[in-house]
Amino acid sequence: QVQLAESGGDLVQPGGTLRLSCAASGSESLEYYAFGWFRQAPGKEREWVAEIRSGTLLTHYADSVKGRFTVSRDNSNTAYLQMNNLKPEDTAVYYCAAAPVWSRRPNRDEYEYWGQGTQVTVSS
Repeated sequence: QVQLAESGGDLVQPGGTLRLSCAASGSESLEYYAFGWFRQAPGKEREWVAEIRSGTLLTHYADSVKGRFTVSRDNSNTAYLQMNNLKPEDTAVYYCAAAPVWSRRPNRDEYEYWGQGTQVTVSS
């Protein structure tokens, strides 16, 4: 079993930056898992934000964050989301997730492990 824990959420002014971390713990290595980041704003559906594959480290981003957010991973069990030029519409609870998919982009329903989320608030 694997547990994911996000950290780094905070209150930040528009134009500010934050770096979210996602640390995995448990008996299974996530070396061959893709990591994804999702977010859910109040009253809205949870939406996909970014993903990074294992191996090739290919990344993909939602259009709303492209050019501002960067997803990375530094080993098999840790992922990051660097968020620059934050906007009020980025306010949400951010979740990381892991999917046992390594040769293609994972479908949303393939994400097997989810964290509890970390709050990001962008406001002046």
